[in-house]
Amino acid sequence: MSQILFITTSPRGLDSYSTQVGQALVAKLQADKPGATLVIRDFAAAPLPHVGEDYVVGRMLPEGERSAAQATSVALSDELIAELLASDTIVLAAPMYNFGVPSTLKAWIDHIARAGYTFAYGANGPTGLITGKKAYIVVARGGIYSEGPFAAYNFHEPYLKALLGFLGITDVETIMVEGIAYGPEATEKALAAALGKVAALAA
Repeated sequence: MSQILFITTSPRGLDSYSTQVGQALVAKLQADKPGATLVIRDFAAAPLPHVGEDYVVGRMLPEGERSAAQATSVALSDELIAELLASDTIVLAAPMYNFGVPSTLKAWIDHIARAGYTFAYGANGPTGLITGKKAYIVVARGGIYSEGPFAAYNFHEPYLKALLGFLGITDVETIMVEGIAYGPEATEKALAAALGKVAALAA
């Protein structure tokens, strides 16, 4: 059974451009994959706890030696990793915050990037253990960071692509809405272009 994991992070709800395009993309994917299960993680509405001592220590201990707090923290990581592994398509909808990703998305990354589970170290260095999946990164940005003088400040989807690639997810496509700080006309044009790209995606 096919499963789509949709992660959204903007606190602006349906006013969010990354959320709007992400929802349109998910609808397109569901139309192309009838019967696919959809799992939604809205980290603005239900943020994950940032990893702390219980997780950092607990993940290194055998299951029977963990405290109750450590077991709870590691169990959340286990749940999120299982959810990711069960999904063949991942949609990450993330606005740019201060040149990078929202901290709520970073919290998810810190829970799922786990040695021995989603990547492993070997004689030739790290190897991603999550393979055979397709990921879409839907980004929204006030300025223009894909090119031009501010491209050097883009630690947004390049970071996400690098992270996903490190975990073994190399089939990654970006859909962006950028330049929305330049007024309604620029916003409308950027949103239309992003939605047009979604509509043109091959099944």
